Amino acid sequence: MLYNTMIHEAKNHNRLALNATHAVYNARIKFIKLALDITTLGSGFRSSVVNKDISDLSDRINRLALNAELDFVGIVTGDEIPLCRLSPHQISNQITLPENPLVRHTIRHRLMTAGTIVFPQEFMILENPELAKRLQNVPKNAPEQKTTDANKQRSCMAIAAAIPIFETRSGGNLIGVLYGGMLLHQNMRIVNSIPKSFLFDTIQSKADTPTVSIFFNNICIVTNMVDRNGKQTFGAHVPDDVRQQVLIRGNQWTTRQQDSTDRYLVSYDPICDIFGERVGMLSIAVSESNHLFLQHKFILYLSLAILASVIFAIAMGIFFTHRIMQPIHRLIKASQEVSDGNVSPDLGPISNDKEIAVLQITFGQMVRSMKRRRMESQTKIIQSEKQASIGRLAAGVGHEINNPLTGVLTYTHMLLRKKDISEDIRSDLNVIVESTERIRKIVKGLLDFSRQTRLDPERIDINRLAASTIKLMENQALLKGVLIEFKPGKDIPMLVIDRSKIESVLLNILINALDATKSADTITAQTTTAVSANDVDHGGVEIVITDTGCGILPENLNKLFDPFFSTKEVGKGTGLGLSVSYGIVKEHGGTIRVQSEFGKGSTFFIWLPLNQQNQEKQDR
Repeated sequence: MLYNTMIHEAKNHNRLALNATHAVYNARIKFIKLALDITTLGSGFRSSVVNKDISDLSDRINRLALNAELDFVGIVTGDEIPLCRLSPHQISNQITLPENPLVRHTIRHRLMTAGTIVFPQEFMILENPELAKRLQNVPKNAPEQKTTDANKQRSCMAIAAAIPIFETRSGGNLIGVLYGGMLLHQNMRIVNSIPKSFLFDTIQSKADTPTVSIFFNNICIVTNMVDRNGKQTFGAHVPDDVRQQVLIRGNQWTTRQQDSTDRYLVSYDPICDIFGERVGMLSIAVSESNHLFLQHKFILYLSLAILASVIFAIAMGIFFTHRIMQPIHRLIKASQEVSDGNVSPDLGPISNDKEIAVLQITFGQMVRSMKRRRMESQTKIIQSEKQASIGRLAAGVGHEINNPLTGVLTYTHMLLRKKDISEDIRSDLNVIVESTERIRKIVKGLLDFSRQTRLDPERIDINRLAASTIKLMENQALLKGVLIEFKPGKDIPMLVIDRSKIESVLLNILINALDATKSADTITAQTTTAVSANDVDHGGVEIVITDTGCGILPENLNKLFDPFFSTKEVGKGTGLGLSVSYGIVKEHGGTIRVQSEFGKGSTFFIWLPLNQQNQEKQDR
């Protein structure tokens, strides 16, 4: 089991080392792009391209190739006509030159291009004849890369960049392209530039250093791994399962491989060209003997640590047993008292031991929290029972009053239609109508409070609903000199709610806010996504309505949602608006709460769940 754990950790380390190796590989590509980009910045270079000063351009690209260690560098015009290259071969317009896909891609998109690219071997040899020796052992394309073009039967892999050259630095016509890069085949500069060891140099001086290899398709083209004769293993093929996982599926893959002398952990990462095609692989191999050496050391150190820990534990256990057990016994006794219903147990004095003291304090906080929650639960039960009783009473009273009230109102309107009554009587009848309408409004509030109507849910954009509701209040607020602002949240999800009921909730709160404000005050409404205050795992949308009005007295905050409670003057409020709103929000599975500071304003928070069905199931 320990061996498997070590191998698992070794594989994880291999993957990290492979990521670092790929980062070095990409850094080399960025270096090439930077070197070419700096070369194109000079006005003299651009002038030489425009004037086709071959002598000056040849001198520049030779210095560029020397300083940046590039294997090939060249310049072509905007029409893909070569101007000069490193090769001493004379450029002739009468011969058909091999295709340069890097240049063609750059000209087509008019943007600098950098990355891995596959070139025809004829192009590479024409660019730099000295590269022919490094391409002698390059095999034909793998079977999965069939092609009907005979000129592309043999190809090679390189890292390169191409920079478009415009008339001016700010743009204009494309006058040419500067390209250059490094052939990867047998290029030891690449693999040797990667750190020799990612783990073992600081731990094991005699450990075998990791080896790095680059593959073109599934064939090794450069590596610092050597065989028993000390020769690089160019031309080796990867196993078919590696080819399937890395080249075909594009996965990063770690496997164990055996050669004639040792077993290795080898990690592979696909290499994609500038067109996004997987054309090769990058790999790092580490000998398992390194991990075995570490395993032996680990076992030794672990054994010594266990022995020391056992001795230390026995000594400390004897020393602390008496000191610890006494407050622990008190906590056990207190736990038994809590289980029997006593939420104020005696915990005794706080221990001088820090850990035991923390345990005692935490236990005390837990007990106080239980006591507070029990009181809150009792308060909620009493509130629910009170509202249910008032609701039943309101329903009975409302129905009994509504019928005779309708008769009074009907006959009063009939009397008002008569033309032979005096103005004094007409004035008295109007007072009756107004008072009766007010009574009917109160009865309607009673019925709304007591009636459990079914929801008519639909998918609603809460921002639109809030905006339309606020618009209904704008004229009334304008007359009073109060500014109403709406700040809709971004990416607010759709809610499944009863449009008319939630609209009435918003209107109730906005009307209360307007009544609590004076001229030059502001009312601000905003929407945002938020989790439930009672369940952090339940997401929803919160509507926050804030006013800078007179605020609410602290002693009235707990009574705010009680039916018939109102801070308004007699005749200006029934005290049912917030109670009805509370019931509507609760029907939707949401919550409504308020924060207020007397003399500075109030803030109402309306939270509605995203998934009403799930919330209802949770409540049940």
